[in-house]
Amino acid sequence: MFGDGSKLIVVGDRVLVSPTQGEERTREGLILPASAVEKNEVQSGRVVEVGPGTPMTPPAEIGDEPWKVTEPPSPIFIPLEAKVGDQVLFLRKAAIEIQFAGESYLIVPHGAILVLARDDEASSDDVDFREEDFEL
Repeated sequence: MFGDGSKLIVVGDRVLVSPTQGEERTREGLILPASAVEKNEVQSGRVVEVGPGTPMTPPAEIGDEPWKVTEPPSPIFIPLEAKVGDQVLFLRKAAIEIQFAGESYLIVPHGAILVLARDDEASSDDVDFREEDFEL
């Protein structure tokens, strides 16, 4: 078991996923046991936590005295598309399984996520653009 159960902080462009457990059905309606599901190339789960994003160094600022020693700039992060609560379908072989506080999680690189499913309620915070807001 990893950690003492306090808190997980996801770093970089990684996503912490709680995998779907149990049996899945084939197209024909056959129920697959969990051991058969593990052999699949893709898996689904729910996003529990996301990292800050892909780190990117800010553009260098050259002042009047470029030789002067200054504080190193703090990195800028490009945010991830995945959000907490999303249902994801990802490449199984890219995921790393961990046990934390008695629960099983998968650490998935953002690039291994194939599809996101998000509730409409979660996207209601987005700004709606209207045609009359823009001039041509």
